[in-house]
Amino acid sequence: MGLSLLISILITFLVIVLVLYLVNMLPLDAKVRQIVRVVVIIIGIISLLKYLAVF
Repeated sequence: MGLSLLISILITFLVIVLVLYLVNMLPLDAKVRQIVRVVVIIIGIISLLKYLAVF
């Protein structure tokens, strides 16, 4: 149980980092890019909290 939880958290963290990297590559306005970053970080935090059984 502990190892699968750790792997799930690691995969989620890597996906968040990858999505943030890809957002930086998009030709977006700075304001839109900031909004997308905040949304991705919030979704990532919620999914990490789900793995830690907070929700």
